[in-house]
Amino acid sequence: MRYVMILTGEEAPWFDPETADGLMEQVTSWWATWSEAGKLEDGGAELQPSSTAKTVSRGPDGGPTVTDGPFLELKEVVGGFIHLVADDMDDAVAVAATWPGIAALGDRVEVRPVMER
Repeated sequence: MRYVMILTGEEAPWFDPETADGLMEQVTSWWATWSEAGKLEDGGAELQPSSTAKTVSRGPDGGPTVTDGPFLELKEVVGGFIHLVADDMDDAVAVAATWPGIAALGDRVEVRPVMER
């Protein structure tokens, strides 16, 4: 089955060079380990800072309205996503639980099955 890991957390440490440099070595190792195990599918992405985002929503007239940034009242933002191939949800969660950002930064990882239609 296919799953997506949605990586969330406080974004400031992700872009702090002192924190990010050491963590990227761990992330590179994580990718190598799970790629070799056949658990990663092409198509994940690391996202730029939320300040670069645009949000499209329904405006007062029912048409689309575009605003700068996500403007969420949250500390955590989505930082990226990873496509997984796993036997079941337990297998996907086992892979996600090893994500380096969890221990290093307190990141959270949402694991969700991909809709197959």
